[in-house]
Amino acid sequence: MPNESGDWIMKGLEWDDPYRIRTWEELINYINQVGFLPLFANEVPGFSAEEHVSPNFWWSGDAEQDPWLWREIIARSGKVAYGKFFNKKAGFISKEWFSTFANYRRNGYDFDALYEDGYASLRSKKIMDLFIKSDADDDLEFIEEPIYSNEMKQKAGFGKGGEKNFDGVLTDLQMKTYLVIRDFRKRKRKKDGAEYGWPIALYTAPEVLWNYDTVAGSYREDPDASFEKLINRVKEEYPWAPEEQIRKVLK
Repeated sequence: MPNESGDWIMKGLEWDDPYRIRTWEELINYINQVGFLPLFANEVPGFSAEEHVSPNFWWSGDAEQDPWLWREIIARSGKVAYGKFFNKKAGFISKEWFSTFANYRRNGYDFDALYEDGYASLRSKKIMDLFIKSDADDDLEFIEEPIYSNEMKQKAGFGKGGEKNFDGVLTDLQMKTYLVIRDFRKRKRKKDGAEYGWPIALYTAPEVLWNYDTVAGSYREDPDASFEKLINRVKEEYPWAPEEQIRKVLK
């Protein structure tokens, strides 16, 4: 999505190109084929949803053709994970590959252990306390109900007179795969229940989206080995891409 003369120029395929992705279901199939996929074009040519759809319907509001709306539908479906996973930018990870991502990005740590060992900030903990609690036996319990981003900000003590850099901390938790975007919903008026405004992201732990074993399934593997698996997977699908560029997108 390069900026040319102040205008955003979307990449993509011609309308009649037989390889163009035509529906959000086809996009899920492509994500599952590759294993993980950034939403927008990046340093690796072809490695994005943007480059496989029509460039003509972004932000059109047409649910049948608009990839920006597709990302909402895909997040809601729960069939793949959606969040800021690629160099602090949005994208998708399949269920099959999520544990490999999680092991590399988390370095084999659940969040409570990460914090206890001094590798997570108090600001991160204040957010994650909204999603995880320990039971009487000190086992992790994940809270099922997703949380609006604006409610999360307030409940975790960010904003005026409180903690700073909410967006940065939230992005970091997604990059480390501790949080994913589960849905997008508009707010509702208390008076009549009518929806208003723009859709707001709702977040959850990936362990709620699927289950703990799915997310932590690669913890016994060396995190560097998991990273090499991710690199090699991109090489298999996009053999023309320089490894340096692949590492930049995945790191």
